[in-house]
Amino acid sequence: MREVDVAADAPVPMAEAIRRGMADCSPAERKVARVLLSSYPSAGFETVAKLAARAGVSGPTVLRFANRLGYRGFPDFQQALRDDLDERSASPIDLYDRHRSDAGAGSESGLGRAASITRGTLDRTFDALVADEFDRAVDLLCTPRTRVLVAGGRFSGLLARLLAQHLQLLRTGVTALPEHDAGRIEAVAGLRRGDVVVLFDYRRYEEPTRRLAAAARDRKASVVLFTDAWLSPIASEADVVLPSETDSPSAAFDAMTPVLAIVEALIAECAERLGGAASSRMREVEEAGRELGLY
Repeated sequence: MREVDVAADAPVPMAEAIRRGMADCSPAERKVARVLLSSYPSAGFETVAKLAARAGVSGPTVLRFANRLGYRGFPDFQQALRDDLDERSASPIDLYDRHRSDAGAGSESGLGRAASITRGTLDRTFDALVADEFDRAVDLLCTPRTRVLVAGGRFSGLLARLLAQHLQLLRTGVTALPEHDAGRIEAVAGLRRGDVVVLFDYRRYEEPTRRLAAAARDRKASVVLFTDAWLSPIASEADVVLPSETDSPSAAFDAMTPVLAIVEALIAECAERLGGAASSRMREVEEAGRELGLY
């Protein structure tokens, strides 16, 4: 497993580092990783003995896991976790104040700097995506006769609606959940086993989105989560997690371009997977639009 560079300027967020590295861990170390992710971040602040007991492993296994992530010992691991939590909860003003001194640094133009940062963020996002997770999302969204509910937060709701509107052109049974409570209540009340709930949740994670995820799990629906590299608390319960990097030309706001890129890739693959059924659906929508004088 590649160790995390704890001294790097932009280290991999802790939860993402744990999730990425599980495949290269020993079976016992994977038990530690699962406990950490299922109760993130609180499990990471327990003692070595308590964490080992929860995972059903020995104390040295916990220490080996911390070493595998690149930390000299468990105290270093816990300090990195504290630093990670500060990043997870950062507000726009926190980010702005932290990076203001770097704004405009160097000879590169504003446009050139934006292009460079955006390219890097996109590359890292796609490099980190797990192909099996992406394919699983396509499988869930293309399963016939399932209902698909899509919801996001204050800003990510825009991308949630974009995904829902494209999926509505490709298949039936897709609903973009409204922001108001009444509409969400009605939609969630009809959820059943096998349905799919797609959620967008980014740092300063939103409680209404978490409650939607909990309601979906209670009703045995599948959850597909779009989130950042710090991973929303929903990640421990989701069937599919599609994280993206957040580096942005802006000092105050996280990048949404990588999220949009994943959404567009997902739409393209769903269209390919649905094939003739998608073509038939789009023709039906076009005919209905003409009938109503909208096209």
